[in-house]
Amino acid sequence: MVETFTTHITPYGLDRNVFLYLPDDWQTSGRQYPVLYMFDGHNLFFDSTATYGTCWGLKEYLDAHPEAIVVAPECNHEGNRRLEEYCPYDSDWFDGIHGTGKAYLEWLVNELKPWIDRRYPTLPDRAHTAIGGSSMGGLMSLYAAVRYNDVFSKAACLSPSVRLCMEPLTADLRSTSLRKDTRFYLSWGELEARDQHQLAEYTHNALTVAHLLQEQGAQVYPYFQMDGRHCEADWRRQLGRCFRFLFGWA
Repeated sequence: MVETFTTHITPYGLDRNVFLYLPDDWQTSGRQYPVLYMFDGHNLFFDSTATYGTCWGLKEYLDAHPEAIVVAPECNHEGNRRLEEYCPYDSDWFDGIHGTGKAYLEWLVNELKPWIDRRYPTLPDRAHTAIGGSSMGGLMSLYAAVRYNDVFSKAACLSPSVRLCMEPLTADLRSTSLRKDTRFYLSWGELEARDQHQLAEYTHNALTVAHLLQEQGAQVYPYFQMDGRHCEADWRRQLGRCFRFLFGWA
């Protein structure tokens, strides 16, 4: 089942809608569940709420694999606020971004996660806590699992927008140390690029990040999606592959 509730994002002083997936029998199963925190919650479960009319189909996938709770706040739809919230660095892209992603993640880790753990039957430890998203959400998931490696052991980074901040991101990756059980699913699509030159750039960036993560001790699944576009319909096609690697689900 998918419920929604309103939360308050303290660093922004804003209320925000949150999509929450719970296994149908969560109140009677007697189980505790791993938790996956995700970005762009409005794009995950229902076509009716998705920005471009097509969602990830995550509800159908999880109904067939009712093994986790998913907590997914909606993004800020005002102007460039999504770019600012979902970027952990300042960037020259899009006429300049003042990234506030570090403040967002501090809120997620120190306010939202403890609230979820108090209210629902979660497995709150690091081994059972993951984070995921696509595009800017993929960038945030990558950064979160590095910066808060004591909180997140798994990250689903689909088409992460690393090109916005490769220099500070790779500098952080080179200076970090990751636990050996940390897993990153990192994907990019053939048709996300406008030409072969840009595809080579995207591939170089993805493999650079993958190699740095591996050098710092993590396990990485780099996946190049043939005919893959930068859209929910194609991220949906990766769900089985992604969750098999992160959680071992059949």
